[in-house]
Amino acid sequence: MSKYSLSLASAILLLFAMGILMVFNTTAAEVLDRSLDRSTHHVFFKQMVYAGIALTCALGVFFLGYENILRLSGVFLLMGTVMLVLAFVPGIGQQINGAHRWINIFGNSLQPSEFVKYLLPLYTIHVILRYKSGMNFIAFVRLVTTLVIPIGLILIEPDNGTVAIILATLLILFILMRIKWIYWAIPLSICVVLGVVAASQMSHVPDRIRVYLNPELDLQGKGHQPHQARIAAGSGGLFGKGVGQSLQKMDYLPEARSDYIAAIFAEEFGFIGVLGLIMLYMTIGGIGFTIAAKSTKQEGFYLVAILTFLICFQAFLNLGVVSGLLPSKGTNLPFFSHGGSSLLVNFIAMGLILSVAREQKKTSHG
Repeated sequence: MSKYSLSLASAILLLFAMGILMVFNTTAAEVLDRSLDRSTHHVFFKQMVYAGIALTCALGVFFLGYENILRLSGVFLLMGTVMLVLAFVPGIGQQINGAHRWINIFGNSLQPSEFVKYLLPLYTIHVILRYKSGMNFIAFVRLVTTLVIPIGLILIEPDNGTVAIILATLLILFILMRIKWIYWAIPLSICVVLGVVAASQMSHVPDRIRVYLNPELDLQGKGHQPHQARIAAGSGGLFGKGVGQSLQKMDYLPEARSDYIAAIFAEEFGFIGVLGLIMLYMTIGGIGFTIAAKSTKQEGFYLVAILTFLICFQAFLNLGVVSGLLPSKGTNLPFFSHGGSSLLVNFIAMGLILSVAREQKKTSHG
């Protein structure tokens, strides 16, 4: 492995090790606090199983090669779109809090939108690069029409946060690949307008914005999580209370093991710990963009650049929500939060990035 590959893999595995410690920490406290009839290690073992599957898939992608994955991206996107449809099918899809975001596979929940979020930019890269002399408007319209179908399905789940991340990622990709702005500016503006209109019709969206601006308006409802997250992060001080010493994880802060796990981390490890966490994501970003810049092929450059952006952007959003700088979006902290689907796609992304880095090493030795 090259020095970049080794450094990237080390940073990601360190993130995961810290995350699995916090997942066990929060879920064990939840079991004890609620006197649940299951082992304190139940979620820990489940997350480790997901990690084993994720690492296996990452290795498979690494050895298969990113070029083959890009060629198959259309097939994978079709499969992902079918899974999005299945999320609405009774008996297969799972409706939680009014949202159709999950499907049940052998007793385990899978979130198709997590996979589609990564497949859409991969498919976009593959399609655009087929046009050596540049993509014309008709071809671009066909591409956008294809992309709108899975995006629309995610929007009506509803999962506005994921749609916003996808649109931001595609915007960056269009700029990066030098697609004429007149092509994408109009359809993207239409999508944004439609998204805003659709979101404004959903009662929880305006409520979430009001609570974001003033969490104290609804401390027993939507303002509870942001308020408790601030208490957790603020009470950690400079060095934190110590491992396992968080009070907010004792059922005060819902979703402590997923969306708000960084708040518990801040309470136990303090400002210094959060600074170290941010530095790890900055390291991943720096190494990822370096690998992209050194790529000898266009496919490798675009792929690594957009995957690195997507991972770091999600980390920024999650930490922004936890700190109270951004409204709640339901975004996991990559490699750190509890969640099998998120862990799986992020490790696969790592496998793709390392696949590009391996090609660079072969080229340099050649």
